Amino acid sequence: MTTYLSAEAILNAQDLPTEDVEVPEWGGTVRVRAMSGTELDRFESGFLGNDMKQLPKDKALEHYRARLAAACVIDGDGNRLFRSAAEVKRLGEKNAKALRRVCDAAMRLSGMSEEGQKELTGN
Repeated sequence: MTTYLSAEAILNAQDLPTEDVEVPEWGGTVRVRAMSGTELDRFESGFLGNDMKQLPKDKALEHYRARLAAACVIDGDGNRLFRSAAEVKRLGEKNAKALRRVCDAAMRLSGMSEEGQKELTGN
């Protein structure tokens, strides 16, 4: 017999996994958390213009890795480390290999596929 979850059980589930990622280029470890549904919607909406059409590829890819990493890197209390556009821009200026490592974890934890990202970015 199948037991179905209640709304309360679903809403109370702690379902955002984290992963500690070694980033030797930065001298340590960062904690990466999966995005919630709302956070993923917000992240993906960054690929659309005001007319709800996909942005040109050069605009869609601008600061892509930095935006993804900023959306998922958290401190020990679960708070995002990078909040301002200026911080995201500076994050984008960091080592590409290090950012890729963090982004790979963010995509995996958030259930993002390579194909879905290519579709979003028009690539």
